[in-house]
Amino acid sequence: MNKALIIAGPTAVGKTALGIKLAQSLDGEIISGDSMQIYRRLDIGTAKVSEDEKLTVPHHLIDINNVHEGFTAKDFKQHANKLITEISGRNKLPIIVGGTGFYLKALVDNLELGGDFNLDSQRTNLRLSLDNLSEEVLREELLKVDPNSANSIALGGKRRLIRALEVYRLTGNKFSEQPQHAINIDSLVIGLNTERPLLYDRINQRVDQMIDSGLEKEARWLFEQGNELQPQKGIGYREWPLYWNQQISFPELLELIKKDSRNYAKRQLTWFRNKMDTNWFDLILQPDNDQKRMNNLIKEWMNK
Repeated sequence: MNKALIIAGPTAVGKTALGIKLAQSLDGEIISGDSMQIYRRLDIGTAKVSEDEKLTVPHHLIDINNVHEGFTAKDFKQHANKLITEISGRNKLPIIVGGTGFYLKALVDNLELGGDFNLDSQRTNLRLSLDNLSEEVLREELLKVDPNSANSIALGGKRRLIRALEVYRLTGNKFSEQPQHAINIDSLVIGLNTERPLLYDRINQRVDQMIDSGLEKEARWLFEQGNELQPQKGIGYREWPLYWNQQISFPELLELIKKDSRNYAKRQLTWFRNKMDTNWFDLILQPDNDQKRMNNLIKEWMNK
């Protein structure tokens, strides 16, 4: 069974830097586990690795899609499994770095993700009808037929609600009862975190840096590409129309992006604590002690 090291945690906690450091010391290659970094031309708002950082170690699943193209957890799982096999075949260590919790869980637990029925006209018509419903209505509908799935999907998970309803209406089976495959990779999940005030300060500073680096120009380009694009819902992009339409001031826009980012970090931490077997470390306040603990844990796992 191939090994894969997972580096997870909230936004702005230092996952990218640790991933590169471990890839260099462990002879590894990095697979992005971020649902937004797959999109070309969205560099600032997704905190994508720099070109210089890409030169230090190989990176995968970055800049693979245009903004008009969809990408799901199932797509991620298929791409990541293929890359893990290829990287392992080169006697390198696959290191998945990212904060998109459901993507990482789908990979680690080998979730079935609703089966393999085809994207036929029936599903297309169903998707169009579900897209027009609000998240609240979707959740109410799912509660009627599959309460376990409805209760497990966090606020803001409209696409997952739609997916669960698709599975039920097209197959007659509950999404929560879909058969799962056996675990097919030997994974170790490293979680990064630090004290909440410090994390929030780092998030606020990152947003300021994104603004200074030209986030508005990037967001404007994205919204010029059409309506209802998946990445337009991403934090750091979705807030701008309120400012452009003069519904909020620039200081209010800045605080909204920071607030959305902080709330996202809270949801990420809740996910990794409750949904995955995560080993936590604080490399900001306890860099020497926790780095040593982490190295020992990774060494023990590598030698199993």
